[in-house]
Amino acid sequence: MTRQTHNDRYDVVIVGGGPAGLNAALMLGRARRSVLVVDNDQPRNAPATHTHGFLTRDGTPPAHLLATGRDEVTRYGGHITTGLAQSATKDDDGFTVALDTGRTVRARRLLVTTGITDDLPDIPGLRARWGHDVLHCPYCHGWEVRDQPIGVLATSPHSVRQALLFRQWTDQLTLLLHTNPHPTPQEAEQLAARQITVVTGQVTELDTTDDHLTGVHLDTGDLVPLRALAIAPRAVPRARLLTTLGLEPTPHPSGAHIDTDPTGLTPIPGVWAAGNLTNPAATVLLSAASGSTAAGAINADLVAEDTRDAVRGMNDPFTATTEARLCEQTMGDRRHGL
Repeated sequence: MTRQTHNDRYDVVIVGGGPAGLNAALMLGRARRSVLVVDNDQPRNAPATHTHGFLTRDGTPPAHLLATGRDEVTRYGGHITTGLAQSATKDDDGFTVALDTGRTVRARRLLVTTGITDDLPDIPGLRARWGHDVLHCPYCHGWEVRDQPIGVLATSPHSVRQALLFRQWTDQLTLLLHTNPHPTPQEAEQLAARQITVVTGQVTELDTTDDHLTGVHLDTGDLVPLRALAIAPRAVPRARLLTTLGLEPTPHPSGAHIDTDPTGLTPIPGVWAAGNLTNPAATVLLSAASGSTAAGAINADLVAEDTRDAVRGMNDPFTATTEARLCEQTMGDRRHGL
């Protein structure tokens, strides 16, 4: 049964109002838990015009998806507030979360879904195209640039694999070595077999016309015509709140992430994490699913605690007598029509 909010006390405080956080809030609201979602309105996919690969929601603008999610959460009694969670402290009774608005809230359990920041290569013109024709996920945006000239900017040891993946969407693919070393003989053979052009030289600037990417300039003076550029940004966890609890991100091939068990439970008892914070490669759909998984685990954990409290109360003579008297009084009131 839901514990009603009193003096900013909630069963669960969720920090981060993206797909993971909102889906968790929806599930917990339906489980009759009191929930607060704290969000600073800076979603990772804000530059993108549409969300793809989400069954029944394919093509939905990200802002519309979040607005619909907020409406659904509040429909089940969830609360949403705008702000930045600056710190969290743990005690025997749960967690205290301090917001930049000056508000302090209490939570029995804490779920962090603050996501990641994409650390992009420092190339003039690149950030302005991010989420439009500069992209990283072929499953999210590959269909929209299919059969067009696509470049893959080599910035990591996995760039050849990324190029081989993007080859699925076009036969006009160029691997821009940029600052990466030349492919190994085995990689060169794979690229040649898939007819992927390899270009040496460092990318110095993006070329655009009428708000569309038209190519990239190299330090050799050459211009490589392109209509889309794929990159592999470094994932930087938005883990400030977790670090105040003593939990640091773990290095990951694409940057860093927060380690959890399969339900999203972190090494800190009572603290869960979900979404891109735990899996930088997760799509919107996978992030939402991880929020749902965490919500189920959190509710089960609260049920176990509620049961322990009820058993202790039943075995406490004073508590049991008081509850019996209240029950007797209630039954008497009902008999007298009160």
